[in-house]
Amino acid sequence: MISTAIPGTTSTHRPGQRWHTTTFRWLSAYAAIFSISFMALLGFLEYSVGAAMEREADSAIRWQIRYFDSKSDDRIASVIGRRLERENGHTNYYGLFTPDGQELAGDIPNVPSGLKFAHQGDSLVSQFGRTLVLEQESSRPTVRVMGEIRDNGLMLVIGRNLSDVRHVREELTKALIGGGILCLVVSLATGILLSLRQMRRVSDMRRVTIRIANGDLAQRLPVGGRDELDMLSHLVNHMLDEVERLMNEVKGACDGIAHDLRTPLVRLRLQLANLAERVRTSGDETTAGLIASARTEADSILDRFGAMLRISEIGALQRRSGFDEVMLQTLVDELCDLYLPLAEEKSIRLLSSTDSVEPVHADRALLFEAFSNLLDNAIKFAPESGEVSVMLRSCESGAQLVIADNGPGIPVSERHAVLNRFYRIEKTRHVPGTGLGLGIVSAIIRLHDFELRIGGEDRGTTITINCWPHNLQ
Repeated sequence: MISTAIPGTTSTHRPGQRWHTTTFRWLSAYAAIFSISFMALLGFLEYSVGAAMEREADSAIRWQIRYFDSKSDDRIASVIGRRLERENGHTNYYGLFTPDGQELAGDIPNVPSGLKFAHQGDSLVSQFGRTLVLEQESSRPTVRVMGEIRDNGLMLVIGRNLSDVRHVREELTKALIGGGILCLVVSLATGILLSLRQMRRVSDMRRVTIRIANGDLAQRLPVGGRDELDMLSHLVNHMLDEVERLMNEVKGACDGIAHDLRTPLVRLRLQLANLAERVRTSGDETTAGLIASARTEADSILDRFGAMLRISEIGALQRRSGFDEVMLQTLVDELCDLYLPLAEEKSIRLLSSTDSVEPVHADRALLFEAFSNLLDNAIKFAPESGEVSVMLRSCESGAQLVIADNGPGIPVSERHAVLNRFYRIEKTRHVPGTGLGLGIVSAIIRLHDFELRIGGEDRGTTITINCWPHNLQ
């Protein structure tokens, strides 16, 4: 079944969409950039602090090598021994080895592999040490070592303990990581709070916009943020003021014209009735027929004005203070009982089926008027000995009313248009009517936030009304 819904009565907002907003995307980009920048800064600090400490250790080792250069070869071992005896905290490490790698003195057990040795007397400015871990019985200290080959071929290795320095660097790194994470968390929390605040404002604007789109032009967008949204709200509110003023002026003019014309038309109808009475006594059948035709046209015009004023009256209902709980099952049963004689007069089978459904919050009189218009149309357009069915059923989201007939049907291309005022499809223009019945139904359905769908196959019309709110307020 092809169906047509009244435009503007549905909303497709999903809760997850709030995480696809521009605000959240910018927040995510900021968090990613901040994290990458912080990690780069951390790596740079790690490299800079480590390089500075190694340069400091190399400088201290160079001074010690120059000190040992001033000592004779036969005193090197004794000098190393005395230094180790006075060593407090084991800051320095020493090793003296024969050309074939035999240990002669010091606490470095082996010649470090891969260590480049300078020759005694060479400039040590371009000489850099090597960081390694000494394998000792009680500990594995991290040291920075530098070596020199003396004139007699002995290899002197001097090291400086980097364990304390490395411990300081590790603590500094932990502090930087902890501080960075704290800053990131605070930044994200602040950004999320600001984002939620903006989303609350956008949500409020959205709710008001839905009400405006449904015809409540008295609504205005909330202001007070003093930002771009606030500026936009002021502009939209100013536009709405102008639109409401112009529409009220047009509506007032149209209602005034309708009221002003209705009075003389009523007088004209009465005058035609009086004239018809006089003509009837004179026996002029031709004049009587013309007067009867004029009275019919006057009645048709009055019906049109009455329907137009009714639509304006329904559209002007801004508040729903008159709404109450309505039992749809009782209402539909009363409606079918009322129209059963009319259906029998046309030899039409009126089938009804009503389930027990939950009450709806609505105006009972307006719903009865809308449903009776639909049922009246179904009986009017159903063929002689045709069939009209009325079904009230309970769905997952609420009550649903279906009114179907086997009449000429409404073409798919005209199903939106028939809800407008005065529109009548070509193949039913011969049936008396004003073309305003579905306009009244449409106005009532919009007022209740219900949904009306027009369906049917090649022949017949099916009207489905979903009696539950479709707007997410």
